Amino acid sequence: MNFLSLNQFLRQHFGHRVQKIPLDAGLSCPNRKPGSGKGGCIYCNPQGSGSGAHARGVGIGDQLEQGMKWASRRYKAKAFIAYFQSYSNTFAPLERLEEIYRQAANRPEIVGVAIGTRPDCVDRHVLELIRKIFKGKMVWMEYGLQSASDLTLKMVNRGHTVQDFIDAVRLTREFPFLICAHVIFGLPGETRKQMLDTVGLVRELGLEGIKFHQLYVVKNTLLHRFFEDGEYRPISLDDYASTVAHAIRLLPADTVIQRLTGDPAPGELVAPSWAGRKDLILKRIGAYL
Repeated sequence: MNFLSLNQFLRQHFGHRVQKIPLDAGLSCPNRKPGSGKGGCIYCNPQGSGSGAHARGVGIGDQLEQGMKWASRRYKAKAFIAYFQSYSNTFAPLERLEEIYRQAANRPEIVGVAIGTRPDCVDRHVLELIRKIFKGKMVWMEYGLQSASDLTLKMVNRGHTVQDFIDAVRLTREFPFLICAHVIFGLPGETRKQMLDTVGLVRELGLEGIKFHQLYVVKNTLLHRFFEDGEYRPISLDDYASTVAHAIRLLPADTVIQRLTGDPAPGELVAPSWAGRKDLILKRIGAYL
């Protein structure tokens, strides 16, 4: 496929294979905080798109060890990026964040970090902490935008606005970090134009990376109930693949396409069935490209 993948970008920067290791730090999300009355995004399950490793009692150190051993065997990788993936990985007191981050930063094999979080969940103090702890390492801040439509964000109970995302990007630009936006295609009521408008905002802001996700229905979510009641119909494979292909063509050639499709955890997918066929999705996107 004719685009800059994360693997290619990292090889260009470091000169060798660098593998991303997903981590679950056991943090939460301001949109699901007990007592907030917000209830979380309609598509988010209790695991927060994470592995559940922290709930099983596996600490950051052990998660890193297991991930690095696997990547070494699978890809012969000797350098790694610690990817704080589950929930909002800036949503904790600074002392707690420092404790978590240092468990990754102090390892010589870790050449970078990627921190997944919400745009309404960062401030200057958090970014200063990240700069201090990961000095000399590559830092990716991954912000969940999902849509550039405030109406859509409200509909899915996202709990932040488009302006929150823009403000987070502008603040992050004051630091030597790279920025990746997460976007979702197939959100309730969104047209193809609206999906591409979201990509247009990413282009306008000059972000270094983007992740594409299809909206799929998983168990134990409000979206699951909407689907069963006939209130939500998932995007088709062809519509998703063609929209992703079009979106890639809208972006500058040096944009790092970090992800083309989401990966449902085993046993959680309700619909659409094609969402669990990564090989099929990639083949279809490739055909449109």
